[in-house]
Amino acid sequence: MKRLTGRRMQAGLGMGRRLQMLGLAGLLGLCAGVLSSCGKTGSVAEPQADDTTHIVYISNEEVGSSVEMIRQLSAEYEAAHPSVSLAIEAIPEGDLSQRITLLAASNDLPTMFRYQSGRPLLDLIRSDAVLDLEGTFKELGLYNRLNPAAVELLKNAVDGAGLYALPLEMNIEGFWYNKAIFAEYGLEEPQTWDDMLQVAGKLKAAGVQPFSVAGKDKWQITRLINGYAIRKLGVDAMERVDKGELKLTEASFVEAAAVVQSMGLKGYLGGAVNTLDVNAATDLFLQGKAAMYYSGSWMLRDFNVPERNGIGADNIGFFSVPLVEGGAGSLDEYPMNAGLTTSFSKEAYTEEVGEWMKDVFAGYGDRAMSELGLVTGFRVESMPENVPPLTRMVQERIGQVTKASGWFEAKFGTKATLLAWNNAQLLVTSAKFTPERYMAELQAVLDSE
Repeated sequence: MKRLTGRRMQAGLGMGRRLQMLGLAGLLGLCAGVLSSCGKTGSVAEPQADDTTHIVYISNEEVGSSVEMIRQLSAEYEAAHPSVSLAIEAIPEGDLSQRITLLAASNDLPTMFRYQSGRPLLDLIRSDAVLDLEGTFKELGLYNRLNPAAVELLKNAVDGAGLYALPLEMNIEGFWYNKAIFAEYGLEEPQTWDDMLQVAGKLKAAGVQPFSVAGKDKWQITRLINGYAIRKLGVDAMERVDKGELKLTEASFVEAAAVVQSMGLKGYLGGAVNTLDVNAATDLFLQGKAAMYYSGSWMLRDFNVPERNGIGADNIGFFSVPLVEGGAGSLDEYPMNAGLTTSFSKEAYTEEVGEWMKDVFAGYGDRAMSELGLVTGFRVESMPENVPPLTRMVQERIGQVTKASGWFEAKFGTKATLLAWNNAQLLVTSAKFTPERYMAELQAVLDSE
């Protein structure tokens, strides 16, 4: 079998280099967090007695969105090349960073893996663990398939280090809402946070849950904090934190955390926010049991599927992150990202993997659009005539974006990211965990990294 899942060759040197980059203390903490599953993860795949090229893809999901598209395209390739086999290993999104960090430290990354494309990926780049995709795609004749704006976005996310992740999705973020619920209670799309909170108060008083939030997966809570912060300070707020120009302990960030905490304590996020994962939170919205849902345009894959969407695509609206009185920016500035990106192990890359990539990614943009209605960072050479209305809307909004921000943790290291997520759960459920404490603890970690 072709060994495509980073073996432990020169393990001493490989481990030492990665421990130095990722931080020994942080790694030990992560190992403790995933100790119960280490038996499964120390080696992604063991050598088999055959000549098959086994491509292992660790993802937060096994079906849906870009992962499903990769599966379909690979199946077509495998039908003509039976010596190649793709295996997708799905693990919960909340455990993904821990798993990949652990595998990287043990020099055992899988062929492909989904990962945060900001500071966590930059750590892997600096440890020489991931494949340079710009050079690889140029060699394979695929580079012109990529949208230049998407490439620039991903390069900026890793401080210009290069292209080490693929934009299998291209997203803007904001608030989706149920048009029927808004109409029933005479509500309009909010333009400011005050407007939105007033809408939430009216809905709560009427017995309607205002927001669906996947608190179990944590990041949707920090997205709300980020949304308020960028409207208070501007879309470059977190970039300025990364450069040391702003501290999270400053009043505007504490205010952002306080607003989101208030939303949680008032019940606007539901009575069991930290028990919902993304699938459950999505279902809550699509079953008409919550009026608003902060998420990104990757939700199109669910909204455009009648079997999943109980309220109907025509009944879904979208509004930009509302403005903050006295704040900065405008409604044509959006949080924007390329989704949970996919990277490749440098050690696991072989000629066989390259041939597979050449075939799978040559038509990825067209197939993702035509079959899933998925907006990606790949060029679409032939736009389908029957593009769903919500997909067209997203494409138009992306074309109107004047400035873009990343997400809250985009420039954080792994330790700071996990702290931001875990403490966000406490923030929205306990008045004892103050906004000041949330930001102070987080800033302390950033200062130590």
